[in-house]
Amino acid sequence: MDRQPKTIAIIQARMGATRLPGKVLLDIGGQPMLVRVVERVRRAGRLDGVVVATTTQVQDEPVADLCRERGYPCSRGSLQDVLDRYYQAARSCGAAEVVRITADCPAIDPGLIDLTVDELRRAGADFAADRLPPPWTRSYPIGLDVEVCTFAALERAWQEADQPYQREHVMPYLYEGIPAEALRSTQNVTATSPRGFRVLLVNHDPDYGSLRWTVDTPPDLELLRQVYARFHNQDTFSWTEVLALFESEPGLARINASVPQKSGLEAEKPNQ
Repeated sequence: MDRQPKTIAIIQARMGATRLPGKVLLDIGGQPMLVRVVERVRRAGRLDGVVVATTTQVQDEPVADLCRERGYPCSRGSLQDVLDRYYQAARSCGAAEVVRITADCPAIDPGLIDLTVDELRRAGADFAADRLPPPWTRSYPIGLDVEVCTFAALERAWQEADQPYQREHVMPYLYEGIPAEALRSTQNVTATSPRGFRVLLVNHDPDYGSLRWTVDTPPDLELLRQVYARFHNQDTFSWTEVLALFESEPGLARINASVPQKSGLEAEKPNQ
């Protein structure tokens, strides 16, 4: 197997989402949501590959079947220990850098993936993200979530993390313990965690963190279907084009305005 250093995006996906079961295969403009996510992620120029990571559970056979039909690499692992699922997938394909994406983000932006990877490299960081869950902050819309870490950092987390939430949410072992104010800025800022990981938060000015473009509920799904319809059900639009769409059609944001935002580590979407 080729063991050259690689940057691999791993998309976690499973059928058992609590608020919208089976959502990863629901239709958005003529394609399953997972297909929309994979195809958009594949356009990121910094990536050497994209892998779907699902579970070994029988209920996730449809995810594996879709991957086989579409020719998407697929790795299957633990239901609850998502950190192990990521680690095994990354190790099997010789990843040097790991990009974490969730399958309920059909507006995920390849340019933002590239930016986050570039910032990790520029800063010599162990972990970089374009948002962190409360009490930290975010300035990009919910649903553009990108996390990147070195394989060495992921392996250390895999070896050392011993709390269930650290295994279930994949990355908190790398950044927890950093004071929220240390990463609160209009600039991209770096801080060192108590465990010695160098962490970078990619920020945006102005702040668009209140916009919700993820799919957790039926109203969210309706919104993203409307977004795709505005772009003739093509998936090549950028996040800034969606932003311009929301500015020209303020009513779109009202479609899922009543959906409560998750708080704390709930925002990490462990149900994927």
